[in-house]
Formats: sequence, C-alpha cells, structure tokens
Amino acid sequence: MSYTSELLDELNILIRFDLVTNQQGLKVHSQTADAKVIAATRRLYDKGLVTLPDGGYLTSLGRNASVHAHAALTLLTEGSAQLAATPKDDVALSA
Repeated sequence: MSYTSELLDELNILIRFDLVTNQQGLKVHSQTADAKVIAATRRLYDKGLVTLPDGGYLTSLGRNASVHAHAALTLLTEGSAQLAATPKDDVALSA
C-alpha cells in the first residue's frame, strides 16, 4: 500500500490544524479553494475526522490523525531530535 494523491491531500489538510488549541478550526471556501482541497476536506468529514463538510473542527479521531500527521511530517523533514523537542507535540499527546 502506498500514499495516493487523495491521501496526501487529506494529510495536507490535517496538518493545517493548530494542535495547541481546540478553539481554532478551518473553513474551506467553495468559491475560492482549490477543488482538491474541497474534495479532501469533504472526505475527512465523511471519515468522521472533521465536524463539517467544509472543515470546521477536528473530532477526537481527527485530532489523533492530525497529531500523527504532524509527527510524521516533522520526523521526515527535521528528524527525530526535532520531534522530541517540539512543545506542541507534548500538548497534543497529553490530550
């Protein structure tokens, strides 16, 4: 199994969420957003990861997925030492 372009689009949406707070969500504007972003956000909603078809807030499952998406991106781009030192990961993992 490998990452498809659709899964990568979904991961790119998940990493846009701020894990420091649950008070910020995302709004994908259907008039101005790229069609791939709109479709990826809708798929995340269909999977129960976000609260609204156009974004909204992360669900509990979505927050877990976002934590892992952020961690994978950090690990692959900056290495394991940076992952261990990232304060927002400590906050996110304690939730």
